[in-house]
Amino acid sequence: MASETKVVNLAEEAKLAREGVTTPSYAFTTICKSLVAGGVAGGVSRTAVAPLERLKILLQVQNPHSIKYNGTIQGLKYIWRTEGFRGLFKGNGTNCARIVPNSAVKFFSYEQASKGILHLYRKQTGNEDAQLTPLLRLGAGACAGIIAMSATYPMDMVRGRITVQTEKSPYQYRGMFHALSTVLREEGPRALYKGWLPSVIGVIPYVGLNFAVYESLKDWLIKSNPLGLVQDSELSVTTRLACGAAAGTIGQTVAYPLDVIRRRMQMVGWNHAASVVAGDGRGKVPLEYTGMVDAFRKTVRYEGFGALYKGLVPNSVKVVPSIAIAFVTYEVVKDILGVEIRISD
Repeated sequence: MASETKVVNLAEEAKLAREGVTTPSYAFTTICKSLVAGGVAGGVSRTAVAPLERLKILLQVQNPHSIKYNGTIQGLKYIWRTEGFRGLFKGNGTNCARIVPNSAVKFFSYEQASKGILHLYRKQTGNEDAQLTPLLRLGAGACAGIIAMSATYPMDMVRGRITVQTEKSPYQYRGMFHALSTVLREEGPRALYKGWLPSVIGVIPYVGLNFAVYESLKDWLIKSNPLGLVQDSELSVTTRLACGAAAGTIGQTVAYPLDVIRRRMQMVGWNHAASVVAGDGRGKVPLEYTGMVDAFRKTVRYEGFGALYKGLVPNSVKVVPSIAIAFVTYEVVKDILGVEIRISD
């Protein structure tokens, strides 16, 4: 008698996965769902704070001798008055085109890096029940951040330029692909990676701390259950949002100076940007940077140490809800899609 074909549905495959037996189709489906969840999390979180994201970049690169944006509320009002509602979201389409794949790759890379690091850690200690420590989570988050940043950096570079341009700019990028082709033609392929080094250095503490603080806070709350926040071994959405907010605040404060330097290096070579200028005794001249260290030195020399934190206030207001929304959206979407494993698992 011919052997019967065994049909394994998704529910049975999920059961097998929990028991340690993973079929190829289940593994592929899980990967796709994880990437979709990460992409949705990135798009939702960034769109929610797009006006603050644009203001942050404008504050970072504005001419210190011609101040237009003088704070969060004033800056948002100025954009609304001069460019209207659409001005608040300028560059957001390009930002989402970058952040959706970036977020998808970042969350997925963190999951894979966590599994690999945990496997090595258990093998080294000989303890099969060992769990990730905050330091190991920091390492996994750093790996995820570097991979995601490198994969999508050209889009981040042109997104910065599109965000900075105004209606009065002599030259206009019409969109992400037009900006990419223009930069390639006029400045060469290396221009697409201007500021990559400070970005990678900055992403290590930023993304690393985001994941480490978020996951460690959740673990601590579940184990200690202060104020009765845990119900049925689960944290509420509000509590998880608070964990994400704390993670985002710590990560962005540590890495913010590198973000300022990255953005300024990205503007070098673009004659129509609102270039940062400095007095050199002979007048005001546009600043040019030979590298990351030179950019740090000139920024502090001409504008003071505080210039490294230009735009920190709107960035803080933006990062707190953005990171929180991203983490919680990721977990909620994975629950909706029926993925069994969360990032903390």
